Amino acid sequence: MSAYVPPGWPAGVHPPGTAEFESTAVGWLFDIVPPDYRLHGVLRRHPIALAAMARHHCEACVDGARRGYRAARTELGGKLPPHAVDAVLAAYRREGSRLAANVTAVGLVERALRGEVLGGLGQGGLGQGGLGGGHPPRRGGTGGSPPGGEQ
Repeated sequence: MSAYVPPGWPAGVHPPGTAEFESTAVGWLFDIVPPDYRLHGVLRRHPIALAAMARHHCEACVDGARRGYRAARTELGGKLPPHAVDAVLAAYRREGSRLAANVTAVGLVERALRGEVLGGLGQGGLGQGGLGGGHPPRRGGTGGSPPGGEQ
């Protein structure tokens, strides 16, 4: 029997309800935050706290990528040739997509750690409203910020 995991679920994290879910979730969460987070035993003892901190960290990374993208031409335009600035912008777009996927994945893992059922469409889990309750990925900014946005 294979357990359901929603789109955006991180590779390597076992599905909720399986014996290895919590340990694989904690390992993955520690892999996406700064290494010094591992120094805090409270985060290992309380995976929900780790997930919340990881969510805040990942959201801040998306915000930083968006700010960097918007400022790149101004900050780098006189210092780099135009093709290099374009390459930097492309890197921001690629990284922004990866970072936004992390925000989604952390939100799903956090919800599962809190005991929410992540059922399929029509099962009270994910539906027309996106991720439902909990902490959905942040959307926002004011145009001109492709990193982490819909592409």
